[in-house]
Amino acid sequence: MAEISAKLVQELRQKTGAGMMDCKKALIENDGSIEAAIDWLRKKGIAKADKASSRIAAEGLVETYIQPDGKVGVLIEVNCQTDFVARNDAFKSLVKTLAQQAATADSVESLLAQPYIENSSLTVDEAIKQATATLGENIQVRRFVSYAPAAGTSGIVDSYIHTGGRVGVLVELGAKTESAASNEEFQSLAKNVAMQVAACPNVEYVSVDQIPAEFVQKEKDIEMGKDDLGNKPENIREKIVQGRIEKRLKEITLLDQPYIRDQSISIEDLMKQVQSKVGEDIQVKGFVRYVLGEGIEKQEVSFADEVAAQMGAK
Repeated sequence: MAEISAKLVQELRQKTGAGMMDCKKALIENDGSIEAAIDWLRKKGIAKADKASSRIAAEGLVETYIQPDGKVGVLIEVNCQTDFVARNDAFKSLVKTLAQQAATADSVESLLAQPYIENSSLTVDEAIKQATATLGENIQVRRFVSYAPAAGTSGIVDSYIHTGGRVGVLVELGAKTESAASNEEFQSLAKNVAMQVAACPNVEYVSVDQIPAEFVQKEKDIEMGKDDLGNKPENIREKIVQGRIEKRLKEITLLDQPYIRDQSISIEDLMKQVQSKVGEDIQVKGFVRYVLGEGIEKQEVSFADEVAAQMGAK
């Protein structure tokens, strides 16, 4: 049997919100496998299927850049060590510039190698190192993504930043013609969809038909193994599980979400309303949602240790 460390138990707690003893038991039962332990806890009804709502976060900002014509958009996360620096105007300005610069890059590595648009005598990497020296903290471009309508297609890219740069969303909407893409209703829809994604942390797919079959099967296996179905006839279990699966899939699809501005309609209904106004089909081509520091484990240092380290450095 694998050794179950306190760190492993803590990791499972962060991912599931389950109690310490439940997490330890789940890991023991599944030979230390985090993923298997998550499924075990879900079958027992102890953990939710939702992504962890509380993760240890690094500091910094999530920022966006949208080209004036709406044809190119970038979502970027730049990390620093403290919230104090994240609120610094120099850091904010740097992140905005990096978001704009990333529109012409295809990876973090290629971005860092580019001439910096604010000072072409420096590379982006050198400009970041200068900012690190000035602000006194390690600064890293963690990730970015860019969207642009494919050649020969019409559409726009838009974004939304929430909670002061801690949550950011990038959305691409497609239309058949440029006249529809330039329509005010269409452009308003793009912004509203971006806001919707920001408000729905569990949404992963545009529609149910995009969900992989293996994901659906895994959810079915989990539901069929739940203790509350153990004594029910097979045909009844199938019906209950089917209902639960349908509910679960709608929870993670954008089009099935109740519209945050009008809970009486779904996002799919909203899109149909806009389609009738612009006179042609509209599609959500893609979306991405960044949460600042998501998945990054921040080193915990006690105040006393921090002071001691500072004193020792002098």
